[in-house]
Amino acid sequence: MTPKTRAIDQAPWTSAGLNAVAGLFLMGCLSGPAAAQAGTMPSARETLDVGDEPGRISTEEAVIRDGPYARQVVFFRSNEPPGTLVVHTSERFVYLVQGNNRALRYGIGVGREGFQWSGLVQVSRKAEWPDWRPPPEMIARQPYLPSFMAGGPGNPMGARALYLGSTVFRIHGTNQPETIGHAISSGCFRLANGDIIDLYARVPLGTKVVIRHGASL
Repeated sequence: MTPKTRAIDQAPWTSAGLNAVAGLFLMGCLSGPAAAQAGTMPSARETLDVGDEPGRISTEEAVIRDGPYARQVVFFRSNEPPGTLVVHTSERFVYLVQGNNRALRYGIGVGREGFQWSGLVQVSRKAEWPDWRPPPEMIARQPYLPSFMAGGPGNPMGARALYLGSTVFRIHGTNQPETIGHAISSGCFRLANGDIIDLYARVPLGTKVVIRHGASL
């Protein structure tokens, strides 16, 4: 069951990843109805049908304070070396591998059906309060969106962004922290601003990122 309430305070690819991303590459990162069916669809899960809200303010201190999506150290068995990021889209978590079967876990919002993917990439760029340029396909789905929005507290990209390889996808913040734990985006992974700031400080350029769509291994 997907929890419904939480306290909120203001590189190389796998073949499955290539097939999924081919249909998503120009779709952008933020919410909107699915326009492509790509990759393997998961079992039915709760989605949150809200549009992006450019101009809505969410401070950099916004963080999930309690519940399963709160930032916490957890047991995590993995063959990946310490420092690797592992994204589990079905679980709505990203794990920063610590070693000794432990990881630092963050709650995330993920792609809605038709925008979910898997693959292996690296962090190719980092940005603080990133600008946002919705692609034409996204603007066609949500005509109220601006063609460009400078970074800042009202930007849907949030406080920080980790760019994933040569794709348009990112791990980034959000000005809608209540969407954490939901399938809402067009392929990116969003964290509350306080959590993405914490993760951003821990993750250097070149970090390996494993995106898994489906059951945990």
